[in-house]
Amino acid sequence: MSLIKLEGMEFFSYHGCFKEEQVIGTKFIVDLSIEADVEQAAINDDLHLTINYLTVYMMVKKQMAIKSKLLENVAQRILDRLFIEFPAVIRAEVKVSKLNPPLGGKLNCVSLTLTK
Repeated sequence: MSLIKLEGMEFFSYHGCFKEEQVIGTKFIVDLSIEADVEQAAINDDLHLTINYLTVYMMVKKQMAIKSKLLENVAQRILDRLFIEFPAVIRAEVKVSKLNPPLGGKLNCVSLTLTK
């Protein structure tokens, strides 16, 4: 078993409950951990036998481009697509962080972590 991580993926997106958030947008950071059996890829040195990082990144990027009110919705869509595109995934965890959220005070980020 292995743990594949894509950490610190940065996107400019339009997620939020406030109308202004869906117009102005802000930066988000996505961290994704994927548990999968990649033993055959390790033995055979074959990309087709593992989780392709580029494909995962592009899938996350596509989901981040879809406007949502809630981080919960964004995270769920990312996990759902991951399991559809990569049947070898056994377990995955995604953390979506919104930088500089409009909460009326100084705050680095808010985040949501979802596991499937």
